[in-house]
Amino acid sequence: MTPPTEATTATAKSAARHTAPVDTPEADLGESSLYVHRELSQLQFNTRVLDQALDESKPLIERLKFLLIFSSNMDEFFEIRVAGLKQQIAFDHEMIGADGIPPRRALAEIAEVAHRLIERQYAILNEKILPALADEGIRIVRRNQWTHKQKLWVRRYFRHEVAPLVTPIGLDPTHPFPRLVNKSLNFIVQLEGTDAFGRDSGLAIVPAPRILPRLIRLPEDVCEGGDNYVLLSSIIHAHADDLFPGMRVLGSYQFRLTRNADDRSGRRGRPRAHVARRAFLAALRRRGAPGGRRQLSKAAGRLPAEAILAGYRRLV
Repeated sequence: MTPPTEATTATAKSAARHTAPVDTPEADLGESSLYVHRELSQLQFNTRVLDQALDESKPLIERLKFLLIFSSNMDEFFEIRVAGLKQQIAFDHEMIGADGIPPRRALAEIAEVAHRLIERQYAILNEKILPALADEGIRIVRRNQWTHKQKLWVRRYFRHEVAPLVTPIGLDPTHPFPRLVNKSLNFIVQLEGTDAFGRDSGLAIVPAPRILPRLIRLPEDVCEGGDNYVLLSSIIHAHADDLFPGMRVLGSYQFRLTRNADDRSGRRGRPRAHVARRAFLAALRRRGAPGGRRQLSKAAGRLPAEAILAGYRRLV
């Protein structure tokens, strides 16, 4: 065996110095910067879901599905997560976790991030996905693109399929803001004139029929090839005047309410009948629960927006 030389000894000592454990200060696990707020981390996850819709290596339909998954996730986020924060504030029982962010500050940050994500979602849909679908022969025909034949077909569809299912609700002191179905499509219509009963409310609510599909295929004989669809919302917009005879429609604007569905009551150790009863009662409460999220068309003016906000506050 060859005895170690001075060079090999020096090399060994140098290696020992480099591999020796180094004392590092212990992390302060009470430091709030080490933690991420639970609800804000959920938005980060939804951001990654939305990013998948931009991945051109995926099939186009899969990219569209990621937009739908994102929408579903955001609905659940407001129904459960945001609702829980609002309940803490309403009951004056605000809990601050290890991240050190109180509920009011969390809600402010959520509002900022959520608005940004929703705008990005619609930009991806309108600027990326829909044009790509149109290149494949799948088109959503907008109102300003309808041909004469398509207008006639849509009008017949409205009269036979939509109008019999629509019940406009006027807003006046004797008819306050209605309790609308959770996550349903609705329209707030700005009117001029008086109805058949001499009332001049100026505003009405039109709930879209939930039994009808939101996307309706146009027949081939009114189109020039491809798969062509119209939105149920476009059909209602185009024929809102027919719902209010004798009155003039000044504007029709889509809106949607997402209601509080947070029901975190303990279920362990409870009889099945008790759990089922609580689930049934919770479902009834959700139908008329206060709105946790209000979505209104950007085209709406001050009067419709204030009416929806005032109706929401009355429900709360």
